Amino acid sequence: MSAETDYAAIAKSDPDVYGIICAEEERQHDTLELIASENHVSRPVRQAVGSVLTNKYAEGYPGRRYYGGCVNMDAIEELARQRAKKLFGCDHVNVQPHAGAQANAAVLLGVLQPGDTILSLDLAHGGHLSHGLKVNMSGLLYNIVGYQVDPKTEQIDYAEVRRLALEHKPKLLISGASAYPRTLDFSKFSEIAEEVGATHMADIAHIAGLVATGLHCSPVPTADFVTTTTHKTLRGPRGGMIMCKADWAKKCDSRIFPGSQGGPLMHCIAGKAVAFAEALKPEFKTYQEQILKNAQALGEGLESLGNRLVAGGTDTHLMLLDLRPAYPDVSGKNAELWLEQANIITNKNMIPFDERKPMETSGLRLGTPALTTRGLKEDHMKTVAGWIDQVLRAQGDEAVVAQVRGDVKTMCDQFQLP
Repeated sequence: MSAETDYAAIAKSDPDVYGIICAEEERQHDTLELIASENHVSRPVRQAVGSVLTNKYAEGYPGRRYYGGCVNMDAIEELARQRAKKLFGCDHVNVQPHAGAQANAAVLLGVLQPGDTILSLDLAHGGHLSHGLKVNMSGLLYNIVGYQVDPKTEQIDYAEVRRLALEHKPKLLISGASAYPRTLDFSKFSEIAEEVGATHMADIAHIAGLVATGLHCSPVPTADFVTTTTHKTLRGPRGGMIMCKADWAKKCDSRIFPGSQGGPLMHCIAGKAVAFAEALKPEFKTYQEQILKNAQALGEGLESLGNRLVAGGTDTHLMLLDLRPAYPDVSGKNAELWLEQANIITNKNMIPFDERKPMETSGLRLGTPALTTRGLKEDHMKTVAGWIDQVLRAQGDEAVVAQVRGDVKTMCDQFQLP
């Protein structure tokens, strides 16, 4: 279906907005999306998010709303909740968080008092801003102690996490990351949390699709809280979600509403319900398996060209490319810019013990969910690895960039967006 058909009403009423939407649709079609936190949703998800449910205020929860006329809002939210519980096997779920950061904030507000200590993965080592960045509410309100990856393996040292936990006695232990390519042992985090009397919150925003399909161990059986976004590997609309033990249900809900949010975005909750239904189908696990195969192939392709991957590779959908060995004069900032000019979309990223500044970086974060959604397979990943290497070795040479951009466009024409 073309943009003209999808957005006919906008085209007629607001040509300016219509033009920007069409330009973005064209950009997405013509580029290879390698940002690990992005994906392409299905048309049913898009239609749900664009539905008349956006018109309705529904403060509160099913059966307990502050507005009348919420019978259908109750139905769609309850449907989303039941599907999420079936998908993840959790006791309780709240599907109202507008984003993963809002889900995390609600847990912090429910568990902690200002000044309490949080033990979480250092942002420069793969953590997330909502886990304790100084200028984020998590860092402004709480005392943050960061654990880092081991300098040699570049992987989490659980003995070191335990040592820090015993030393600092955190009230909350956070597991999960935004740029960590290896498997997370959530049971070990839970054991450490229990030993020091801390609450354990597992943030699975990046790996939710893998967890839902059994391709990554689940924190649901042992963690007190599990938070996630719904739009990365889960391939749903932009939004967040909290899962928790039954004992925490009342506090969890109250910290979302009225604690930190007002009216829920019912059109987004409808999109979540659709995405959860898609994730419950057998073919969704096949899709997740292909994400992992593609990640392995992309990593192997890069390594075969002389590149180094942080932590020696990946167990998940993402990897961190250390630019220094193969391209010592290329920063992440430059690499991101040159690759975008070649229609390959990535994001610069800090690597462990990075000597460059956060806006420069020595690494790139690469992920395979969006390319897998388009239908690309392992052989295509090897080709993409070659294009990345060409552009970076040429340091943005215009002729090389133009050649790769043309090759990318040819590939994109063969693999349409959903």
